Amino acid sequence: MNNIISANTDADILKCYDVMHELRPHLTRENICGIITGFMSRGYHLVYLEDDGKAACAAGFRFTEHLHWGKVIYVDDLSSLPGYRGKGYASQLLEYIFDLARKNDCDEVHLDSGCGVHRYDAHRLYIKKGFNITSFHFAKKI
Repeated sequence: MNNIISANTDADILKCYDVMHELRPHLTRENICGIITGFMSRGYHLVYLEDDGKAACAAGFRFTEHLHWGKVIYVDDLSSLPGYRGKGYASQLLEYIFDLARKNDCDEVHLDSGCGVHRYDAHRLYIKKGFNITSFHFAKKI
């Protein structure tokens, strides 16, 4: 098992750029630090796993509370670089998040995932890790 590293500095965040850009292509090297540190000031956490000194998988999440769900961790981002998929890194990060949820008396862990064919491997992982599909997510651009 690899050590899970908390991204706490701009250097750490930049180390996660490639893996985060894989999931969020609108991010640039120039804007990622400002965006992520802004999120962190509002409770966002970014963790990652390295393989040969490179961030191979990363997860961004936050603690939140809702009338419907109770106290939860919401996973905003979970991504692995294509060449590092299938090595169990995303599973390790999810287990880390589940452990944090238990330690912080959370009721659940939540995430949303896109519906395209390119997301089917991720969906298989989520179901294998015990997630249930509990709702449709609706969005309206304003």
